[in-house]
Order: sequence, then C-alpha cells, then structure tokens
Amino acid sequence: MKKSILNRLIGLLVAILMAPTAFAAVSEQAEETKDSGLGFDTKEVIFEHLGDRYGWEVPFNHHKSIPLPIIVFASDGMHCFSSERVAHGHEYDDNGTIFRIAPKGSKYAGKVVEIKDGEEIRPFDISITKNVCAIFITMILVIWSILAVARWHKQGTNKAPRGYVGAMESLITFIYDSVIKPTLKEQAPRFAPYLLTVFFFILFMNLLGLIVVFPGGANLTGNIAVTLVLAIFTFLFTNITRSKHYWKEIFWPDVPWWLKVPIPIMPVIELFSALTKPAALTIRLFANMMGGHIIVIVLTLLIFIFATMGTAVVTGTAIVSVAFSVFMLVLDCLVSLIQAYVFTMLSTIFIATGHEKGHHEAHDTHADHDNSAQQAQTAHA
Repeated sequence: MKKSILNRLIGLLVAILMAPTAFAAVSEQAEETKDSGLGFDTKEVIFEHLGDRYGWEVPFNHHKSIPLPIIVFASDGMHCFSSERVAHGHEYDDNGTIFRIAPKGSKYAGKVVEIKDGEEIRPFDISITKNVCAIFITMILVIWSILAVARWHKQGTNKAPRGYVGAMESLITFIYDSVIKPTLKEQAPRFAPYLLTVFFFILFMNLLGLIVVFPGGANLTGNIAVTLVLAIFTFLFTNITRSKHYWKEIFWPDVPWWLKVPIPIMPVIELFSALTKPAALTIRLFANMMGGHIIVIVLTLLIFIFATMGTAVVTGTAIVSVAFSVFMLVLDCLVSLIQAYVFTMLSTIFIATGHEKGHHEAHDTHADHDNSAQQAQTAHA
C-alpha cells in the first residue's frame, strides 16, 4: 500500500517537473501564432469542440479524423461519399457536381454545400454526422445493456446480479419504484418502457459525452435539437394518451366564470402552460449539459490563454486548470445521472397530469372497485 502511494507521488512530481518544458513549448507556439496574426479565438475553439462535424476527430491530433458517410440530395439527385474527400477545405467532384465544406465566414459555414456557377447551394443533407453516429452508438449500448438484464431474468436464478448487470438492475428498480410507480400508479406498467428508455438513453449520452476518445466526445445532450426531440416525445405521450378531464381542465377549468368568459384568461394560461412543458424539458437538459462542457473546456483553455505570460505562470495555471478540470469531470458524472433522473421525473409528472381523473370519474372508478370486490366476495361465499 505504501509503495503504491509512493509511486503515485513520484509520478505526480515527475509530471510537475516536466510541466515547465512542455508549457514552454506551448508558449513558444502561442507566440508564433500571435506573430503570424492568427491569434487565439477562445470562442471559436469552444464552439468548434461542442459543435457537430462530418468526421470523428482523432484525440490529440485534429488534423486526422475518422471519416463518416455524407449523404446529400443535390440539384441532380442523391450523392453519397466519404467525408474524407471534402476534409481540410478540399473540393470533391462527384460526376460533375462539386461539393465542399463551407469555410468560416460563409453563410453555411461548416456545412456541406454544392458549388454551382460559383455560388454555394445548400443541398438536402441527411449525412451520418458525428452526433448522428453517436446516437446510433448510444442506442446499441442501451439495447445491449437492457438485453443483458433481460437475459439474467430469463435464467430464473435466485442469486442477485453482480457487476454491470447488477448496476443496471439497481437503476431500473430505483427509477421504477421511486419515480414511475408512485406517480403513475396503475398506469405505471403502460408507460414504464418509454420512461426507462428515456432515462438510460440520456444517461448514456451524458456519460459518453465526457469521454474524450472514440466512441465518446460527442456533445449530444448539449445539442438543443436532441433534447427537443426527447421533449416532443414526452409531449406526444402526454397529449395523445390523455384523459377527458385533461382537456376539460385546459379549455374549461374549474375557476369562476368571469375568468373564462367573455375573455378566456384561464384557458389561454392553461394552454400556454401545456405548450411550455416541452420547452422547459428541452432547455433544462440542454443548458445544464452544455454549461458543464463549456466549464471544462474553458478551464483547459486557461493553459493556452496564459501560455505567453512565462513558464512559471503557465505552469501554475496548468496545475490549477487540470485539477479543476478533473474535479468538474467527476462532478459532471454526477450531473449526468441527476439530469437523466430529473428529465425522467418531470416526464413522469407531465404524463401523470394527462391521466388525472375528475371527481365524477374518480367516483365511478371507486364504485367499480367496490362492485368488483362485492362480486368477488359473493363468488367466494
């Protein structure tokens, strides 16, 4: 044990001693960049790392990337080719149709465009980008994880599951018993598959986004389009499977008549509330995950921002930045779980509001239960 601690301390000391040399090289490179007039655009670097791409960059070498398929519908039909053909500003001639990725400053910067008569035309793009590929990877991991738990249940063993299957089983039980079942009650088995899928899908996306190397690194939940689609699914489940009382409470709520006619004040407020629920789900998940990624990137960029201020300053900044970055990454692991839990909990509550019953429906339900109980007792007698 003492030997292990000693080895870790020696490794940390070596890293600290080697830091001045490494950051001196970074400082020299920063000076060359500054002298060349290129500068260091912090905002550009942040959004470049958080944005979507047509290739999956290789860690520590952004000049190389794993190519992904580009699929576009141009003016002369469908075209499919590798993103490697248009990487680094190259143009690709596909049977007379020229494509390239629009450069910075262009109207379609970072997107595949068709060059026709010297003008950039944006084709209909259904390419497998980095984010799309990451969604497919997340889907495969979620399905594989759930099927692993299902296989364990099919074995019919009395022993508790261990390892990864045990962790998945614990999360499933926790979400179902503490969130879904108490909120939806008898409707819980009906909506549990969707809510559990949403929970694990968001959790896996969040955790994969914290990993630098492939298949991680994609900022999925920090992409508002992804969170919006998830929120729309919850909105559809809430409104398509709703009860009659749900629509009554929106268009004719139990409030004084002068709040409904002649000016429908409360119906407008209730309708606006129903429509803003998916927006709340979208922004909450997007903002929290985007904020966490930005903080980690900014802490890392402090090293390069202070690179021109001398070896001592950049060494101290690097140690502090790395320490805080590691702390934020550990905190983001917890935030990833919390945000998946909050999204699932709010989705459960929203779906439950769509199945609330009025006083008459509740009375009829209780009467049906009492009649069923009496019939059961008579049959037993």
